[in-house]
Amino acid sequence: MLAIGRCDAFAQITLAYDSSLQPVHYAAGKLSDALARKGRGIKILSEVNPGKLPSVWVINKGNIPRRLRKWVSAKDFEGLQPEGYAIQRIGDKRSIVILSKDAIGAEYGLLDLTEHVELHGGLDKVEAKRINPKFEYRIVKFNLPWSPYRVSKATEVHLQTCRDLKFWEKFLDMMAENRLNALSLWNNHPFPYMIRSQSFPLASGLSDAEMKEWQGFWKQLFSMAKQRGIQTYIINWNVVVSPEFVKAYGGKEYSDLSDQVKKYTKESVTQLIDEYEDLTGIGVTLADWMGNFPDKLTPQQREDWIDDTFVAGMKAARRPVKFIHRSVLAGDPVAMRELISKADLKDPALVEIKFNWSHGHSTPKLSISHDYHSGKIDERFWSPKPKDYNIQWMVRNEDFFILRWGQPDFIRQHIAFNSKDYVNGYFIGSEGYIPAADYSQKPSPEKTWQYAFEKQWLFYKLWGKLLYNPSTSDKEFENAFELKYGSGVGKPMLEATRLAGNMPLRLASFYRSTWDYTLYSEGFIEAEPAEAKGNFDRSNPLISITDLLDHPTLDPAMLSIADYVDSALMKKVVGEDVITPLALADSSEHDSRRALELVDGLMPRSGAATSAIKSELEDVAVWAHLGLYFADKLRAGVALKTFYRTGDAQQKQQAVILLQKCLNHWDQVIRFTKDRYLPTPHVMTQNYGPEFQVFHWELMRPQVEKDIAIADHAVFKP
Repeated sequence: MLAIGRCDAFAQITLAYDSSLQPVHYAAGKLSDALARKGRGIKILSEVNPGKLPSVWVINKGNIPRRLRKWVSAKDFEGLQPEGYAIQRIGDKRSIVILSKDAIGAEYGLLDLTEHVELHGGLDKVEAKRINPKFEYRIVKFNLPWSPYRVSKATEVHLQTCRDLKFWEKFLDMMAENRLNALSLWNNHPFPYMIRSQSFPLASGLSDAEMKEWQGFWKQLFSMAKQRGIQTYIINWNVVVSPEFVKAYGGKEYSDLSDQVKKYTKESVTQLIDEYEDLTGIGVTLADWMGNFPDKLTPQQREDWIDDTFVAGMKAARRPVKFIHRSVLAGDPVAMRELISKADLKDPALVEIKFNWSHGHSTPKLSISHDYHSGKIDERFWSPKPKDYNIQWMVRNEDFFILRWGQPDFIRQHIAFNSKDYVNGYFIGSEGYIPAADYSQKPSPEKTWQYAFEKQWLFYKLWGKLLYNPSTSDKEFENAFELKYGSGVGKPMLEATRLAGNMPLRLASFYRSTWDYTLYSEGFIEAEPAEAKGNFDRSNPLISITDLLDHPTLDPAMLSIADYVDSALMKKVVGEDVITPLALADSSEHDSRRALELVDGLMPRSGAATSAIKSELEDVAVWAHLGLYFADKLRAGVALKTFYRTGDAQQKQQAVILLQKCLNHWDQVIRFTKDRYLPTPHVMTQNYGPEFQVFHWELMRPQVEKDIAIADHAVFKP
């Protein structure tokens, strides 16, 4: 037992806890640091004063010291779940007790006190509370820049940062602070960077010295995560080997179903588990190189390969690990169920399902998944309720890489709609975006952060805190703004961010998309079609007015422009629960204008705190002007579609006027981004011409202007 003490003119604070528990020791350090930042001296004592209760005492696993039994009993631990905690005041409220059943619950209790100290300067106002996690797994998806799934300049810029343990220390601190409890690391083929295969030593191109350095990196990373109570997973795409493997042993880099590759994969899985004792688990996907292109393997063939490699490799290891089995393109789930049942794992498997495919920041209603190429939803993945695995929703972000985003109501609604007895977690993260180096921001006094995830702090705080406890109030997020930018800004800042954050959700709900490149909301881009269509314009990636007219919606409650115009012309009554394009436009305009009012009211205060608030507010302004652009483009689409249906020239003219307004809105977007953001390498547009190899709103202006010409030259064809 360790005690940390603090003495000043007002009180003496001592903290007692089991220092052998790494997550608790980590959180105790954070609490001590917070007190130190408030100007409080910290003194470490060898033991608790036997004549006096500690100010804070952390008790876990129901081991109640005799001195506390006057106030604490076994009944106080009832109902506490893993990673949950209770805070009680005892001894005439002079002392605080944190109760938990495990080290991570105790850690979160101490982090709760840390946040209280940051806000209030001390522990006097701490109130009793009892919190259990809503979901067992709150997982960050993090794509690695080596052996990447997406090869591009947008990936390469992160190579140095992602090898820096100082980056990972900060990233893991952020995860712990926000109650995100698992880090999943994804790339095509991780083994050559982690092990020297015993049977296939030439599969890695690293020298012995380089391999030793890499292994030291991984072991420190996994150890740092474990110290913070964070699980770690390595995710492999599937039938992939390194170019060095092919050179030395023959075969193909992708989709090689030979016995040799099976043997290599199985042995690599075993060796990985045995050599990295702090690694929590491994995972595999069924898509891409399991023969999808051109010859698709059957669901049973896919599972047989996983059984022969990953499952067999796990069984041969010296210890059990957790297993992530993605549902992507699994097809018939019967084979998957049989594999997981036969694997006889110590812990239930994790089966990740992509919520609304690659664009989870859309409607909170499950409309499509990626279990099939069609996007159809197959309830057999969870019905009947599985016995040896649980579902985790993957909420991907392929829609905002540059601008900050935060909409707590969306996350709360998502959780409320999709909390099922077979769901025990969420993944959040991206495929085309790595939150490491901030390569989009121009150097300026406003840039007070180092890494991209630090700029996107609210995204992680909202998702993490609400997945842990959906009852977390807006007040906590308002307080976070005030800690950053000063008293009085929290409520309007959160409200402005919330209103502006509706824009990408509305676009992705209205404009049905599937895989990564089919939508990039902050750029209003569709780089590839969600479905094969003969008239897809590959000259530029912007969603043009023509693209908008006949595109289907994702949210079943929304009407597309074509369906709405046809219904209006046929005088069909639209149900009250149906969202028309014009109603959506009105909502978008309303929220955007209110957000801009709040920005205008806050901007003069920016000098009082830190210049970074100006950058936050300008991002809100960008979203708001994009919301106005979206609103008038929807209205223009209705007018232009009506002209195409009826030949009404007034509707055509109205479309032109509205699209001219759209250009004005886009110019405002440029005004708020031109001096702050660099033209940014973008993974989605790399197959386009040289003018689209980097993204910036200013570079898209000619395409926005083309919409006016499209409407102006529109011809009615009876």
